[in-house]
Amino acid sequence: MTSTTDTQASSGVDVTRRYFEALARHDLEAATAHWSPGGIDRIAGQEGLIAPAGVKEYFTGLFRAFPDFRFEILDIIGDGERIAVRWRAQATFAGPGQFQGFEPNGAQVEIEGCDVLTVRDGLIQHNDGYFDGGEVARQLGFLPPAGSPAEVRLARLANLRTRVHKRREGSEAERIADGVWIVRGGFPTRWMNVYLIEDEGQVTVFDAGIEDMVVPIRAAAARLGGIKRVVLGHADADHRGAAPGLGADVYCHPAEVEAARSPDPMRPYHRFEILEPPARWIIPRLMPLWDGGPVEIAGTVAEGDEIAGFRVVELPGHAPGLIGLWRERDGLALVSDCFYTLDLRTGLKASARVPHPSTNFSTEQAAESIRKLAALRPSAVWAGHTDPVTGDVVTQLERAAATATS
Repeated sequence: MTSTTDTQASSGVDVTRRYFEALARHDLEAATAHWSPGGIDRIAGQEGLIAPAGVKEYFTGLFRAFPDFRFEILDIIGDGERIAVRWRAQATFAGPGQFQGFEPNGAQVEIEGCDVLTVRDGLIQHNDGYFDGGEVARQLGFLPPAGSPAEVRLARLANLRTRVHKRREGSEAERIADGVWIVRGGFPTRWMNVYLIEDEGQVTVFDAGIEDMVVPIRAAAARLGGIKRVVLGHADADHRGAAPGLGADVYCHPAEVEAARSPDPMRPYHRFEILEPPARWIIPRLMPLWDGGPVEIAGTVAEGDEIAGFRVVELPGHAPGLIGLWRERDGLALVSDCFYTLDLRTGLKASARVPHPSTNFSTEQAAESIRKLAALRPSAVWAGHTDPVTGDVVTQLERAAATATS
């Protein structure tokens, strides 16, 4: 007895075979008649063609540019509504028409590919077509032959571009403590610090830098097992910027949720007008460039919560919900913008200090948070920008708290 599944597979295989035979004859009326209206044909990852008109338009252009295009089915199998076809095609790019913007050059191509179709009620509902686009480009002369001197030169250019992007977007991950790495970003100074913390085979990202850092953060995290979650030290543009592009749940302090979700990269308490020139004009213009837009917040964290072996410490002042992470076993603290080790007015590295009043929710609170941090007696403190505080950390933090000005 033939099962329903066998009957469906046979029907689907028959429909698919007739479809490819019609394409082989360049009979587009017969071919598109096998499509369900509104069906989607996705060829080599391109935007889907809407059947029947989109499918007919695509193959009309293809067969005009490759007038001797020939299809050959190598294998066809079915499993219910799903049908897979392995095929071979041969053609000459002879024109007369262009194809996807390229002029015909007489090149011959021979390729193999695979289509995976969904056939229901005797009609094709969906198709995903796969083939090696790079090999097609080589055969057409749009890419140099594999292993040729021209390909070597092209690879060198690609590597140069990669190095330029790395210089602009961010550094490789650098290990700074047991299970903790830093990625530095921001062109040209690399002010921005993003921390990756080992967390059950993956990493927790603490602070998310600027939008340009999405690629280096993702790459560094991939080498360490992938991103488990993102925790924002606070929601300023240069600390939330990459978060929307990292593809992971994002957490922050309850007092930062509204700012994290806001489309505005500025905070209502920012007072850039009190900065000296040129920082007065430069910083407000950089904020939108640093920002990656609103962040969807999956949950919140607060004082005492455990995150990847660290404890959350509330350090408000620069931002109302600024937090740091404290690890008692080795005295390591990651503290976002609790303090600066740069002079915002010049962009130059400097001793630890209270963040500039132009960026603070409360400078007085910021100073008190630095004193709270000092009371933990940390052995090393890494902030949101530039260099850490090491050595006699407590003394340096107490001096930093004393730099507060209104």
